[in-house]
Amino acid sequence: MTATTRRLPEPALLVLEDGTVYEGEAYGARGTRLGEVVFATGMTGYQETLTDPSYAGQIVVQTAPHIGNTGANAEDMESARVWVRGYAVRDAARRVSNWRSEQSLDDLLASSEVVGISGIDTRALTRRLRELGSVRGGIFSGAELESARREDLVARVQDEPSMEGASFVDQVTIPQPVVLEPEGEAIGTVAALDLGIKGATPRHMVARGLRVHLLPASTSLDELLAIEPDAVFFSNGPGDPATADDQVELLRGVLDAGIPYFGICFGNQLLGRALGFGTYKLRYGHRGINQPVLDVETGKVEITAQNHGFAVDIPITGEHVAPYGDGKYGRVKVSHIGLNDDVVEGLACLDIPATSVQFHPEAASGPHDSAPAFDRLVEIVRARRAEKKDS
Repeated sequence: MTATTRRLPEPALLVLEDGTVYEGEAYGARGTRLGEVVFATGMTGYQETLTDPSYAGQIVVQTAPHIGNTGANAEDMESARVWVRGYAVRDAARRVSNWRSEQSLDDLLASSEVVGISGIDTRALTRRLRELGSVRGGIFSGAELESARREDLVARVQDEPSMEGASFVDQVTIPQPVVLEPEGEAIGTVAALDLGIKGATPRHMVARGLRVHLLPASTSLDELLAIEPDAVFFSNGPGDPATADDQVELLRGVLDAGIPYFGICFGNQLLGRALGFGTYKLRYGHRGINQPVLDVETGKVEITAQNHGFAVDIPITGEHVAPYGDGKYGRVKVSHIGLNDDVVEGLACLDIPATSVQFHPEAASGPHDSAPAFDRLVEIVRARRAEKKDS
């Protein structure tokens, strides 16, 4: 267990694009970081949040007041690095108190060059973000802050590009394909497109006997088909789904080939686009581990982990003919609905083997209500292999 490296308090500012300024203390690295300011409601699991590639380009505000008491360790990393641009907390832990800790959160942020701020009223900031929506912002500390005028800082924030229209897929995907062997007897093969995948996702798959071909986002249809997968999976990821035209075309090729498809988060939005529906930016998004979702078919309510700022634009009731290609993909319905705001949380195609969910069934620190989604993937793979055998 490593003690926190104590440094003398230094001033820091968090600035929103509307000119609102929050004064606090520097936390993590010193400097300037700009991005979309969003809030995450999880009371635990901050390391999963920090290392989730879906947070690329964002400054994350933790609504839970006390952050950092369990420190950080290599085992709980969900990817190879910290992805958030900036980090804002109210009460940063002064001492690490967990036997699994290998370094303090402050030291992890500093070594990852993540500029943070502590000691601000995150409740007031969250209420402000609920009024404004997720907006551009910046955290400023160190030498640059000492000589800067506040109006100049606001101007820098306002010059930052919006998350709407932003693409991060090329930044977060793996550079080369990787094959992950199953634990125990192999049940089948899944081609998993990495759009910002978390480490827990392939772990769930290989634990259930699936061989996973983890593929870069630039993978072509011919390269994917050469694997002869029993199912195709599209992962979570950051950015605006309206920018992912190449991945939408790849998915349409998968659907045309009749290969079963399952997607989560970004993969849900791309299924919506492939079927011909639009997507839109949510006012302040869903980020946390306490989001209630209704499974329309069973009537069961699942408490889910989520991290998304965009959603599929489709009526939540009834069956709908997918608009793309004069209805070539047949009927689709909304399979899951967010109970806080009636946002689409899942899609089910009725005439082709394609389904998706908007939430994260692989949540490492959050609820496990949705983990059976991977069991359904296994069922899809088994059915596909039986179909191949019969033919």
